Amino acid sequence: MIKTLLKKLGLAILIVVVLAQFFGPDKNDGDVVSIEPFLADTNPPEDVKLILKNACFDCHSDHTRYPWYNDITPINYWLADHVRHGKGDFNVSKWTEYSDKKKDHKLEELTEEVEKKHMPLPSYTWTHSDADLTQEQIKAVKEWVKTARIKYAFLKEAE
Repeated sequence: MIKTLLKKLGLAILIVVVLAQFFGPDKNDGDVVSIEPFLADTNPPEDVKLILKNACFDCHSDHTRYPWYNDITPINYWLADHVRHGKGDFNVSKWTEYSDKKKDHKLEELTEEVEKKHMPLPSYTWTHSDADLTQEQIKAVKEWVKTARIKYAFLKEAE
């Protein structure tokens, strides 16, 4: 009796899992060009551009490079949630919509999150080893942000 019930339950779970594979969240597959205004405005050096591409843009822009396992439900929902939260906190694709004060603040937060190793998330670096920043990379990001913020500090005062 219990064995039969467990078999039926197992079969039901298997059917639900298989059917779930045909559904998934919308992908964050906007145009990568949406990142260009941010890069043009903040002018990161090439090494920092690479850091941003590898460690930031997947969750903090309108364009995500999805790994193969994004096709597996429920992982795709988990990843979509990370991207949604990341873009909610800071979306470089919306850079032109931010005020100078907000741009300055977002760059300040970027430095703090990277310096404290809160970003990129450990769950991201598990599968993206190139996003696990070294102290040298963190220093390069901090130096770039410091330079980029000079412009916004000046513009902020003019507002």
